[in-house]
Amino acid sequence: MLVVDGSFGEGGGQILRTAIGLATVLGKPIKIVNIRARRRNPGLQPQHLTAVRALAKLSSARVVGAEVGSMQLVFEPGEPRGGSYVFDVGTAGSVTLVLQALIPALPFLDRDTVIELRGGTDVPWSPTVDYMRFVFIPLAMRFGMRMDLEVVRRGHYPRGGGIIKISAKPTHRLKSVELTERGELKRIGGKSHCVKLPKHIAERQANAAKEVLERLGVPIDIELEFYDPKSDSHPGPGSGIALYADFSNSIMGADALGEKGKPAEAVGREAAQKLLQEVESGAAIDSHMGDMIVALACLAKGITRYTTPKITLHMETALKIAKDIAGCEYRTLPMGSVYLVEIRGLGLTSSPL
Repeated sequence: MLVVDGSFGEGGGQILRTAIGLATVLGKPIKIVNIRARRRNPGLQPQHLTAVRALAKLSSARVVGAEVGSMQLVFEPGEPRGGSYVFDVGTAGSVTLVLQALIPALPFLDRDTVIELRGGTDVPWSPTVDYMRFVFIPLAMRFGMRMDLEVVRRGHYPRGGGIIKISAKPTHRLKSVELTERGELKRIGGKSHCVKLPKHIAERQANAAKEVLERLGVPIDIELEFYDPKSDSHPGPGSGIALYADFSNSIMGADALGEKGKPAEAVGREAAQKLLQEVESGAAIDSHMGDMIVALACLAKGITRYTTPKITLHMETALKIAKDIAGCEYRTLPMGSVYLVEIRGLGLTSSPL
């Protein structure tokens, strides 16, 4: 049984998500030790536990150590099966991070699958649900994935209570992608939202972002999302903005969340300045996406190439875990002001029923 050191590299939940996601698809039993060993609250937390239980359910896995605080996990997957599932983090833990763990399995399931995830949709230290919709899913579909993400209800820290639904169709294989040149910048898009708050919060976030991004000289369209206070059923107040730069051959994104005492204008400017920095880097994908597509590239047929502004610790960790579990080779090298990443995929296929 392969043993994975959970304190390696980034040393957080990403090791767990990448490891059990790939193990499920490949049918490889693994043992993860030192889970989040260097974190202030080490071991499995509810969000990580939800990812474990979700993949265990999908694959009828034998699992040992699946409990809050556990620093060791044995995961022995069976045959992954599609269908309808509901998984609840039970806190404001990020549903998008749980989704990241599930993503590699979805193309290789035996039937159409609908998964409902409950928890935090827009919470700190994780991609917002709109970043996943606007940036990750379009790029994942370039690999051949067929999926859709619906936001049923938003959930913010600390109350959570958000709901998303993921619908996926099996494709039984993935293809490599070439994302070294991003092409011409066509437009800036995005969404500014607020719940249990006045609509001017969403408006001010969007207006502040537009002021920063106007220098790019392309159309800017930021959709507003707000609710009538009399009928707003969200559990608690919250706001945020997700932005994306749409190029002819790629897409980059950035986001920011509101918090108590933080002006709406500061939220909008924060997201816009993040996006501007990504765009001005000259890379084809943003620095966060660089680690999020590693598992897909690892499973795809052929060599995936992409440029990214920097090689983050998250990306290094994802690449190392993918090599250890799946055996896919990779290399990273500087290319002018950006970095080129090459991943030789396994060309995995599954058989349709």
